[in-house]
Amino acid sequence: MADLGNEASLFPGVLAAKVAGAAVGAGISLIYLLPRNGQEAASRFFTSMCCGLIFGGPVGFWLVEQMEIGDWVSLSEVMLTGSAAASLSAWWVMGALARLAERYGGRWR
Repeated sequence: MADLGNEASLFPGVLAAKVAGAAVGAGISLIYLLPRNGQEAASRFFTSMCCGLIFGGPVGFWLVEQMEIGDWVSLSEVMLTGSAAASLSAWWVMGALARLAERYGGRWR
């Protein structure tokens, strides 16, 4: 794997892979778990994009380590899959929290 600190030319490609992965993860999630309204869709999309961009690298490296495929994938592929997985996970967690808040939100007032 390349060292991100020493190769500045890798940064645009890695950033593009992270953005693409986060967007793909949110898009796939949109197909399977539809939001109830526009506000929920916007908040979940924004959250999943942010989580994909922030946690895409660590999640990608963790997945590569768990599957032991580090010799076969490039850095861009690691970032793409990690961002998609983090984005997809964030979308589903936000959906579950929204449903719980809707169900139990008014009971503690």
